[in-house]
Amino acid sequence: MTKYRFDEIAINSTQKKKPTEEDKVYYIGLEHIDPGCFDVVRWGSDVAPTGDKLLMQKGDVLFGKRRAYQRKVAIAPFDGIFSAHGMVLRPNLKVIDANYFPFFISSDKFMDTAVRISVGGLSPTINWKDLARQEFELPSLDEQKVLAYKLWAAYRLKEAYKKLLVATDEIVKSQFIKMFGNPLSSKQKNELKRLGQCCIINPRRPNIALCDTDKVSFIPMPAVSEDGYLVDMADEEYGKVKKGFTYFENNDVLFAKITPCMENGKGAIAYGLTNGIGVGSTEFHVLRPINGISSPYWLLTLTRMPIFRERAAKNMSGTGGQKRVSASYLNHFMVGLPAIEEQRRFEAIYKQADKSKFELRKSIDAIDKVIKSLINN
Repeated sequence: MTKYRFDEIAINSTQKKKPTEEDKVYYIGLEHIDPGCFDVVRWGSDVAPTGDKLLMQKGDVLFGKRRAYQRKVAIAPFDGIFSAHGMVLRPNLKVIDANYFPFFISSDKFMDTAVRISVGGLSPTINWKDLARQEFELPSLDEQKVLAYKLWAAYRLKEAYKKLLVATDEIVKSQFIKMFGNPLSSKQKNELKRLGQCCIINPRRPNIALCDTDKVSFIPMPAVSEDGYLVDMADEEYGKVKKGFTYFENNDVLFAKITPCMENGKGAIAYGLTNGIGVGSTEFHVLRPINGISSPYWLLTLTRMPIFRERAAKNMSGTGGQKRVSASYLNHFMVGLPAIEEQRRFEAIYKQADKSKFELRKSIDAIDKVIKSLINN
């Protein structure tokens, strides 16, 4: 291992230009970069971006210097322009292998340093002069080449599994449409009902025979994923959360009502709740299935369908980042209500797909651990 200053490892390209109308097609912003993924799958802007932007070349490593804790690192897929809130980095090939370089930038040792030296309050940012003088240890170039070969093999396998996850989700959505039809179509396979007739929206909290010291599950907004799952739950004393939070029970469906969580698909079925009770963000609507009428899996899939969310987004009220879907909108949304037997058949398909996704996520997590071990050891 040899220690180098970062400005000996990487070249920080600062060449800029003021975007023209033609440049909007080849613009990459931080919003286009997904953490943990080097591939850029979306880009461009409806109008020419304002302010000077960084020029990038195909193969450059793009790093989000603003809010570095988001760990946004990508490889430029084409020549174009990049957000001024990022850095365009190129490897110094005398000390670091080009194929190893992106993994080094995404490593814990680099990211931890980047976060530590960031300055500012709400939007901490890295100054190049501070980053340039940070020191990092690198293996020899020959060792880097071997590591890079292994890392890229693991990364490509992980991305293949991620594509299978997406494909499995699409199969479930396609099956929903096949069985029940497009929920926004004027022609429905089943009798139209208000969603408020298919489930109980924001049910009242019953009298609960719990002491204030008894535990319940606490689920804030970050604990609900954008792909339909609860990703984290913590126990909390009932007395501390019984006021000022949204109440729900096992099998209730959580629907994020505020932008951008709603548009991003945040929602999940509550399950495994301590004492059968959950409390969480006031930015959830709760949809409670009615026995013999609706299944939580039908409700969740319906309310997570992109076409459902797009329609809901057009009916949000409020301004800026405080727009919300009202309970009244959900209550009056008209949908063809399938027989409960049909919903149960769909539920079985959903659960089988869920098992496949669980195994895929386990494999992805295992590969992530291998990648981290290779980079950080």
